[in-house]
Amino acid sequence: MSEVVNQSDIALDEDVSTSSSVTSILPSDATVSSDVAVAADEAAASDATNAGRPPLYGRKVLSFVRRSARLDDRLQRAWDAYADRYLLDINAGEGSLDVRDGLRFDAEFMRSTWGNDRPLIVEIGSGQGENVAAAAAAHPELNFLALEVYDPGVAHTLLLAGKQDLDNIRIAQVNAPELFKACAPGVLAEVWTFFPDPWPKMKHHKRRIVQPELAGDVRRALVDGGVWRIATDIEDYALHVHEVMDDADGFENVGSLTVSLPIAHVGKGNADTAADLPHADFRESERFEGRVLTNFEKKGLAAGRVIHDFTYRTV
Repeated sequence: MSEVVNQSDIALDEDVSTSSSVTSILPSDATVSSDVAVAADEAAASDATNAGRPPLYGRKVLSFVRRSARLDDRLQRAWDAYADRYLLDINAGEGSLDVRDGLRFDAEFMRSTWGNDRPLIVEIGSGQGENVAAAAAAHPELNFLALEVYDPGVAHTLLLAGKQDLDNIRIAQVNAPELFKACAPGVLAEVWTFFPDPWPKMKHHKRRIVQPELAGDVRRALVDGGVWRIATDIEDYALHVHEVMDDADGFENVGSLTVSLPIAHVGKGNADTAADLPHADFRESERFEGRVLTNFEKKGLAAGRVIHDFTYRTV
């Protein structure tokens, strides 16, 4: 294997914190905190309501907060070395997280990108890329696409792919729902969404990535018999997934475990009341063996949180 860069210059940091939460950036000279960004959306919603329009009229409700994040030297070297090989050029323009107009994510596009017709697995919110890179290394018979909008996460995924000289993985720095709208029917084998941003405040639940509209687009993109795998360590997000997915058209919950959950939502600040709420039984899945145990998941387990796994198969 020929190396593009000196391996000692791009040493893998085994202690880097990982998360599949989806985050994004503004241009480097525009740093915006998550609280400020969310407050701006809420102000826009108030203005729209006062004008007689729906909340967030004319604005997308995003599952991530746009903020700047500069790359350290190690990750910048990884970006410079591997972006041309692994990062898809499908954005609407510089700084945009939308997919460019007219993109058709179909079998022909996949064949031209990966050079074969192997089944494709897409991970929404790949975080630092440990899971998708490990899966790509373990399964050369499959293709993988990592969707991540946070610069350091993209760069770290590039680093992992490049250091292992993986041929079956690509990365797209786009808003995931926009990519699924560009997908042709039946082009994906599986979709993975592991530990998405929980958006714990009740008023922010609309920002959670698992939503009915995305479920419809994922269903259309999946091959018949394909699956959407979801995992969360937040109990209220587990209830949210059940509400969106258990009765979603074209999906079947194939979980075999019985899990008891509150049947009413709680948010940040009153989550401690969940145990006193009425509960009901739901079906969930065993832990997906194809998901590596990342630092993020380890921290959730160490904090005493229960991991909820879901498998929804297309029917």
